[in-house]
Amino acid sequence: MKWRKLNRILHRDLGYIFFGMTIIYSISGIVLNHRNKGGDASIVNRSVSFNHGAIEKSNVDKSFIYELMDLHEKSESEFKNYYFQTSDQLMIYLKDGHISYQLSSGEGEFIEIRERPVLYEFNFLHYNKPKKLWTWFSDIFAGSLCLIAISGLFILKGKNGITRRGAILVSFGIIIPTIFLALYLWTV
Repeated sequence: MKWRKLNRILHRDLGYIFFGMTIIYSISGIVLNHRNKGGDASIVNRSVSFNHGAIEKSNVDKSFIYELMDLHEKSESEFKNYYFQTSDQLMIYLKDGHISYQLSSGEGEFIEIRERPVLYEFNFLHYNKPKKLWTWFSDIFAGSLCLIAISGLFILKGKNGITRRGAILVSFGIIIPTIFLALYLWTV
């Protein structure tokens, strides 16, 4: 078998095998590039400020906590825990969020946290949170991307191949990231 035919087969089959991974890493990479400062784009926060009136620390009990939760249509089953951050600041942890409440002023903030479907799962894989076998699989994927890129250089022959037009385009593909490195990393 000629090497060009073997190269095309390798390029094609690796492309098929890692199609799903390429989509997952591409989409989650775009999301990661456009996340808010310190935020996770795969998680949605909804914040609501409220005032429920001042209360003494000694009067804080589960019935008061359930009352605050009821204001935000949260059932008692969603309660996890509570503690006092300071003598004046109550923190209530819920299944999908938390309530921060200032005892002296009665001002509070309810923050609901939920995962965005699909994006959360993509980022879970992109950040390598599963560890274990996923690390090996993603390393194989990364190595295969290198093989797909290299084999792609030699798919075409002639004026559109690596010796002419392809060489110009590959040069751009190397020069562009080098320019950004020079602008953002190597400048003093």
